[in-house]
Amino acid sequence: MSRDDGASDIYLPPNEMRAVLHKDRVKVRIVRSDRKGRPEGRVVEIMERSTQPIIGRLLQESGVWLVAPEDKRYGQDVLIPKGATSAAKPGQVVVVELVEPPALFGQPVGRIKEVLGEVDDPGMEIEIAVRKYSVPHEFSDACIALARTLPDKVRPQDKLQRIDLTDIPLVTIDGEDARDFDDAVYCEPASKGRGKTAQKGWRLLVAIADVSHYVETGSAIDVDAYDRATSVYFPRRVIPMLPEKLSNGLCSLNPEVERLCMVCDMFVTTEGEVDAYQFYPAVMWSHARFTYTEVAAILGNTRGPEASKRRELVPQLLDLHGVYQALLKSRHKRGAVDFETTETQIVCDENGRIEKIVPRTRNTAHRLIEEAMLAANVCSADFIAQNKHPGLFRVHEGPTPEKQETLRNYLKASGIGMSISDKPAPGEFQAIAMATKDRPDAQQIHSMLLRSMSQAIYTPINSGHFGLAFDAYTHFTSPIRRYPDLLVHRVIKAILAKAKYQLPALPTPGEAHAKLARRLEKNLAGRVAEPGTKPKKMNAEGTAWQAAGLHCSANERRADEASRDVEAWLKCKYMREHLGEEYSGVVSSATTFGLFVTLDAMYVEGLVHITELGGEYFRFDEARQELRGERTGIRYAIGTRVRIQVSRVDLDGRKIDFRLVQDGQSLQPRAVADKGAPREAKGRPEFADRAEADGGGGAFKGKARQRASAKTPRNARPNEKASGASKKAAKKQRR
Repeated sequence: MSRDDGASDIYLPPNEMRAVLHKDRVKVRIVRSDRKGRPEGRVVEIMERSTQPIIGRLLQESGVWLVAPEDKRYGQDVLIPKGATSAAKPGQVVVVELVEPPALFGQPVGRIKEVLGEVDDPGMEIEIAVRKYSVPHEFSDACIALARTLPDKVRPQDKLQRIDLTDIPLVTIDGEDARDFDDAVYCEPASKGRGKTAQKGWRLLVAIADVSHYVETGSAIDVDAYDRATSVYFPRRVIPMLPEKLSNGLCSLNPEVERLCMVCDMFVTTEGEVDAYQFYPAVMWSHARFTYTEVAAILGNTRGPEASKRRELVPQLLDLHGVYQALLKSRHKRGAVDFETTETQIVCDENGRIEKIVPRTRNTAHRLIEEAMLAANVCSADFIAQNKHPGLFRVHEGPTPEKQETLRNYLKASGIGMSISDKPAPGEFQAIAMATKDRPDAQQIHSMLLRSMSQAIYTPINSGHFGLAFDAYTHFTSPIRRYPDLLVHRVIKAILAKAKYQLPALPTPGEAHAKLARRLEKNLAGRVAEPGTKPKKMNAEGTAWQAAGLHCSANERRADEASRDVEAWLKCKYMREHLGEEYSGVVSSATTFGLFVTLDAMYVEGLVHITELGGEYFRFDEARQELRGERTGIRYAIGTRVRIQVSRVDLDGRKIDFRLVQDGQSLQPRAVADKGAPREAKGRPEFADRAEADGGGGAFKGKARQRASAKTPRNARPNEKASGASKKAAKKQRR
């Protein structure tokens, strides 16, 4: 059970879980602690039943209909009366609405409200995810009706009181598969001042789609956009924040059509400092739609075939590269954190099956656009702060004291010879990353540096962005797909009009928002505790902005979780075709219960359970983030290269299990028997997640563990939180 006060979770034994379900709110009394000091509780009162529908597969056993929940955290099947099965057939994926909650001596009862289809239908993983995470995926009738009334193109009256930039060769630079274009850029050499004192630099224009012109505060489109708060990206499908007429049409900066935009017009010095800026509404004409690959090729060879096709725009691209080099110089001077990580792209066929998983390589064009967008976002934050207007900032807190201590211990144990101060600056992290980039364990070190960071959030209380080393930062550049950016546009327009933007009435924040609110309060309390700092009481307006920030932050996490869930499903289906095969990989995380390994060729992660590491005791070293064999001294840490065999795939649990292949060992492809054809309709659901994790720093012997836990599936994973930063990181990666 997750506690409201943020303290350690409370374990509820199976008999206490019979009358409750996942996401129910309960009052619990702690009755004892186990041998590792973890609290165990007893349910005193069920305060609130979850109203969220349950997604699962319809099964029939001995004439009894039931639904096995897709989310194993529900822990028990839902009985379906004969007249409540709708048109569903055995084995199909359905959405269930509970009509009777579970009791101590009775299972929950429900009725089928929606039939999604067969488990192997193309796109089924997305249909499950949007319902599992309550992602809004259908626009309201009022929203659709209002969208139909919008014009198909920019009208003469829309251009009033706007600067005409149609003669400026603004261009968009995006990925090959991009469909909506938020931003366009233009750069030219410029100077500030006259004569010998003139300061040379660049004029950089960042033009952003003016969504706020079409989406009025409190309108039906605005209500739906706020509810979604962000677009959600899946392989082969996007659930947009705005109706398609806006996101792919009227607001998208498509090539060779007039579009309304908000412009951040900046003067950037040769040292990369934004010396002056201004905001204004404009009308533009995109002169070209570039891709990152195309721009990188042109910058790499200005006489190549790509450059010859875009000859008239090559000089502008070179100017953009020039201002990028200056901005990069400023980034290094600030000491902004810049870790190179590998992102992957899932390439699917027409039926939604994975063809391949390839790395997304960041080239010069990616970095060029990123620096231009960062500059515009910083100007936006500065403009709002200077005018003392309420708004949302993108805040990234520094590492917590607990994470700092874990990182210091790790750096000391690894013999790096560098550490962080009591109040670390971003430059300290970047210095360690640069000093260790050529070490064999560089990936391990950079991973630990990254894990020590907090997640960024939206809040009206500006406390800077630690990772980017900015005193103030916000999001201005993606109003088509992020609601906070739309709010920032409205605030900037209000300031330009010498008015004040008033937030509409917003829904009361829910559970996810409450968790983020507690984090904000904790961080604020930490700052208040510092000498000379006095607590500030937030007024009604500030509270409303904080609620909006919490809502957008929570929904951003919801979108990330849904996307990860779909990717995990697809990867599991993909790996089912490779059961019994052997691959090389690298350890991406070490925990008390085993190793997570990422495969070289497929970029898929799976677990090598500690029982598969050999017949000796392994002790988890939290400081070094490694498992060490007590007899042989063999060590497995982040970055260690291993060879594995794919042994088991649990599609419902989104989990992949590996077996370690020792040097000279030949493994029989025993796992092929598990080859994960979907469970037969008459079969009982197999519940994983029952193995018990060893406590921090503890040790146990793999073979002895298996004999002691005969009822536990061989490849089951732990269902409890591991102690220390490593376990939190492992848990985060599994979600």
